[in-house]
Amino acid sequence: MKKVLTQTSFTIIILMLMVCLPSLVHAQVLPDPGNGDAPIDGGLSILVAAGVGYGVKKVKAHRKKKAEGQTEL
Repeated sequence: MKKVLTQTSFTIIILMLMVCLPSLVHAQVLPDPGNGDAPIDGGLSILVAAGVGYGVKKVKAHRKKKAEGQTEL
């Protein structure tokens, strides 16, 4: 019974995707080909913040090892 229920739900999900996906793809608007600007959104600031945080972590670890007498990273 559980196997039949799983197969049925999987089939329904696949059918829903087959019905909904073409309309989602069709609804996307392509950018103007004459405009060479690329959008830079909040994702870039998140990556920069993550990089700064990782750098601070590495510097603190290096200073801690240096204080203990170990100079290797």
